[in-house]
Amino acid sequence: MKNNTEKLLAYLEGFITENRKEGFLRVLKDRTKHFTVAMEDVYQLHNTSAVMRSCEVFGVQELHVVEQKFGKRIDSEIAMGAQKWVDITRYANNQSCIDELKARGYQIIATTPHNDSCLLEDFDISKPSALFFGTEKLGLSDEVMQQADGFLKIPMVGFTESLNISVSAAIIIQSLTNRLRHSEVNWQLTDEEILEKRLDWTRKSIKDIDFIERKFFEG
Repeated sequence: MKNNTEKLLAYLEGFITENRKEGFLRVLKDRTKHFTVAMEDVYQLHNTSAVMRSCEVFGVQELHVVEQKFGKRIDSEIAMGAQKWVDITRYANNQSCIDELKARGYQIIATTPHNDSCLLEDFDISKPSALFFGTEKLGLSDEVMQQADGFLKIPMVGFTESLNISVSAAIIIQSLTNRLRHSEVNWQLTDEEILEKRLDWTRKSIKDIDFIERKFFEG
């Protein structure tokens, strides 16, 4: 299977530039699934898109979106193409999202100004973690809070008690991924995952991809 994937990738890479091929390798070198992000019923569409953009910019490969109440399309203008490079999984409810992430070995971390929360700089980055962000007004639901394995908050010294969700996500993702890359944690994608994303991104970069792939399989 891997050999067939490699052959197809080699064929398709003939339709993109060397710069783009090198760009994919450079970006994938810094991609991670060690941390993943989950968003619970965010009403403001631009916030979902902005968090996706932060995931892409700071190297988090996967974003999980619960659409229990507010299922909406991604705002492509805000995401600015990030949806092509980040893997998005949608869920109909919180429980299915939590169950899936726990089954994949992630601890559930609720981001909240909760009194018992761990401060951002003290967070243990060694464990694979799913970072949950809640709605703009109400924060995370009791369902997520009760099943969380830990709590995380951004230290703040002003009068304001909370930040916009997209700002909070950007601060947390940047801080944790930066620490991760300077750690001894095995955080990078596997060779198989890199091969899979190279093929995916190459396909998304080619016009008339269906016709070109058909020619490959017919040959």
